[in-house]
Amino acid sequence: MNHHGAGRLSELWRGLGYLLGSLVTAVVALVALPVLVVPTAGRAWASWHRRRADRLLRVPGSGPVRVGPWRVLGWLGASVVTGVAFGLAVVLCAGNALTTAVTVPLWWALPAGTRAGGFAAGVPLSGWGTALTLGTAQAVVLAALTYGLVPPVARLHARLCVALLSPPAAEALARRVEALTETRAEAMNAHGAELRRIERDLHDGTQARLVAIAMRLGVARELLDEDPRSVAALLAEAHESAEEAMAELRTVIRTIYPPILADRGLAGALAALGARSAIDTTLDVGDLGTIPAAVETVAYFTVAEALTNAAKHSRATRTTVRVAREGDRLSIEATDDGVGGADETRGTGIAGIRHRVLALDGTVDVRSPGGGPTTITVSLACGS
Repeated sequence: MNHHGAGRLSELWRGLGYLLGSLVTAVVALVALPVLVVPTAGRAWASWHRRRADRLLRVPGSGPVRVGPWRVLGWLGASVVTGVAFGLAVVLCAGNALTTAVTVPLWWALPAGTRAGGFAAGVPLSGWGTALTLGTAQAVVLAALTYGLVPPVARLHARLCVALLSPPAAEALARRVEALTETRAEAMNAHGAELRRIERDLHDGTQARLVAIAMRLGVARELLDEDPRSVAALLAEAHESAEEAMAELRTVIRTIYPPILADRGLAGALAALGARSAIDTTLDVGDLGTIPAAVETVAYFTVAEALTNAAKHSRATRTTVRVAREGDRLSIEATDDGVGGADETRGTGIAGIRHRVLALDGTVDVRSPGGGPTTITVSLACGS
């Protein structure tokens, strides 16, 4: 099976699970309606469904639902109706396809009058001719309907959930402005800290070596006629210090914009990171197109930090990194099989990732339950 077929099959299974889960939760909501009308319980129930929808749509988690109680009640009614309708349609379609596939070859061992399909009226199985023609045709049609309709119907249900549980445009804009203001302040602080770090590295390292080189060359010039042997030793020391200064300069430059990005592009640079990783790394990079240099840099450092965290803090043995572009968004997902429990307040590097990403108005979602796995999802705007 090619990559496209495998991806389509994965979408089918995810859609089936989502719609069947929505059917179950709709029935639960009907039974527990007196509890869910309580604002706190209803909001928690809505937030859980919003996270399900975000995962299906592969978008960063939006956090707890913050819409008003009446909007939550409106969503609750819509979710019950659509959950039951879409869920039963999936049960009838996929259930009949599965039951037909089982009953058709075994029609002879079943009671007289058995029909292909167990959840709805199907083809009567009265002989091999009927079973092999009409029964097989029914199974194929139902399987094709399931394969073709389940993923888009699941996405439709998820988008409806997101739309109903999203705040009004004016409120969303106000929160967006507030978030951007906070992000800008953090970005300015991070930028100032980065400039101070670069200045400190240049002052304490490279500049000190250049001063030492200048002093040795000055002494060598004064001793040129009197002591040629000492001059040779001074020149050797100056040459060695010059090489060390150049190495330090290259290190500083790499922390600003890694040269490998200019040489190989983002895909090649990430491949090099994966090859150098201390643990087994699987890298899946889609067609990224042209990406701004600032976004490439943040993406590179995000993956580098995620791989370092997996090897250094998570005690992981394997990590998977997926990088894809959808429209004007670049998404990065790094998952390791470590012990989980990542806490960015303990200096695990996640805070650094967050500061870099927020500086470009991106989003970061970290999921690291105790026992693992740890998944870091980043979304960045990269232009159209």
